[in-house]
Amino acid sequence: MALDQSFVGRSYPPTDPYEVGREKIREFAEAVGDANPAYTDPDAAKALGHPDVIAPPTFVFSITFKAARQVVQDPQLGLDYSRVVHGDQKFAYRRPVRAGDRLTVTSTIEGIKSLAGNDILDVRGEVHDEAGEHVVTAWTKLVARAAEEA
Repeated sequence: MALDQSFVGRSYPPTDPYEVGREKIREFAEAVGDANPAYTDPDAAKALGHPDVIAPPTFVFSITFKAARQVVQDPQLGLDYSRVVHGDQKFAYRRPVRAGDRLTVTSTIEGIKSLAGNDILDVRGEVHDEAGEHVVTAWTKLVARAAEEA
């Protein structure tokens, strides 16, 4: 059953603040195999003009995807998450994510369409720091595969 188009434009409340820690950044950088010293060495980050270590560009996915749970778990939307695959991801940064940031995410359904029986859901996550400064926008495309015919 196709998702309800009237949900396009619906925003969900901001998440509780997520505090970005140096260790989380280091673990993430190691997990993705990125040895950039700005991700692990405060002095290297400061030499580049940052107040502390910065996170790799895809680090924010873990925060925005968690925030998108509000969307995918909305019972009124009716998304069957057991059939969902991650379709696409993109980011637009105002500034890097830094250790010590306390970030909130506001998720908005930006698009819903059906294609070959699949539901395609586009979710935009607006990430702000505790001062209200916009840090990054993340777009996540989720594809709910069509149910198999019996």
